[in-house]
Amino acid sequence: MLVEDEPKIREGLVDFLEFHGFGVTVAEDGLQAERTVSERRFDLILLDRMLPQISGEQLCTRWRQQGLPTPIIMVTAKGLEHERIAGLDLGSDDYVTKPFSLEELLARIKAVLRRTDPGRSVGRQFVFGNWQIDVAALKAVRQERQIEISPREAQIIQYFAANPNRVISREELYEKVWHDQMTDLGTRTVDVHIAKLRGKIEHDPANPMIITTVRGAGYRYDVG
Repeated sequence: MLVEDEPKIREGLVDFLEFHGFGVTVAEDGLQAERTVSERRFDLILLDRMLPQISGEQLCTRWRQQGLPTPIIMVTAKGLEHERIAGLDLGSDDYVTKPFSLEELLARIKAVLRRTDPGRSVGRQFVFGNWQIDVAALKAVRQERQIEISPREAQIIQYFAANPNRVISREELYEKVWHDQMTDLGTRTVDVHIAKLRGKIEHDPANPMIITTVRGAGYRYDVG
């Protein structure tokens, strides 16, 4: 969904996004955007910060308070660092400052979608380390060996596969896979699941090579 009140910018972005395969719904002001989001689900919202009726800041705040999980990229002409931070603090997933290149915007959209919807970037069947993963069938295959994985393990693998060579904190993994805020119990839950998963997919679980530990920071899926 694109929320933009300037006609020329709106039309140009629609053309660009549709050219790259996105279906785009537009809203020209905050009220229209609020009404549309209450009626439909979207994969991502591209939200202008300065809008008639209701500002992008107000919309973002309201949606997050209501528990809307849809990723939001805030777009604004304001480019000062403290304003970018403020936009993220409101609950947006990323922040793009006008003027921006269309290629940069596209890259940011794809990056946010990878983070928030790993299935979109890696699909239901993909390679993870030296395993072929089938999320739908809940199995992992390597040469002649096949193992079963749980739905939660499949989600963990899918999230790591969508974020290769990036340190993922326990908090991030818990929020993205369990869809809840981290607690002390959540930390233990993540560690237990990682340990069980390593026991299935690592050649030597005591010295993991696929999902490694980054001391004091989290875990990382290492891709050579």
